Amino acid sequence: MRIRKRQGRRLLAALCGLAALMAAAPASVAAPEKASAELRATSTRPAFRMPFVCGQTWRGSNWQGHSPAHSIDWNHYDANGTPDDLGRRVLASAGGTVLSSYYATGTGYGNTVVIGHGNGWRTRYAHLKSRDVQKGDTVSRGQRIGTVGATSALYDISPHLHYEQIHDGSVVVAVVQGVTWYDYLARYQTSTNGC
Repeated sequence: MRIRKRQGRRLLAALCGLAALMAAAPASVAAPEKASAELRATSTRPAFRMPFVCGQTWRGSNWQGHSPAHSIDWNHYDANGTPDDLGRRVLASAGGTVLSSYYATGTGYGNTVVIGHGNGWRTRYAHLKSRDVQKGDTVSRGQRIGTVGATSALYDISPHLHYEQIHDGSVVVAVVQGVTWYDYLARYQTSTNGC
């Protein structure tokens, strides 16, 4: 009788262990799936370049409270430190199709161009003085798409380029020429677009 009780306890312990393992299995399976989805998004990110002429150095900032989060405002300064970005050429960060080219009246974007790059990736360029592309145009990386301006239907702003990288409909932390633009940064970067 004692032998059967021991075997029963062992069997019960084994079954409890198996049940615990099976209960934990969905969580352990879900984690790699989520990680692999994030890896796919990262691996399909286009090799975005700065949206400016090769060799130009621009100051980018993505300050706290900037809307939307993760977007970058770019400014250019002359040798004396005076802003001189008004009218400078804006280039496509990566090749793709122009999804929209319009003047935004319901937001502060003003003249805006949005380019689709495939795999859920887009870039938005706002406050442009001019737009040189239309919806449906195919553009290559480094192609001129407009010029820096200060347009906005809602705000009185100084000239700059508002820039966003968007994945699956959400603005994400930008990676420009391999440099990650974490939130609340201000730094200078030199363009290699079209070099």
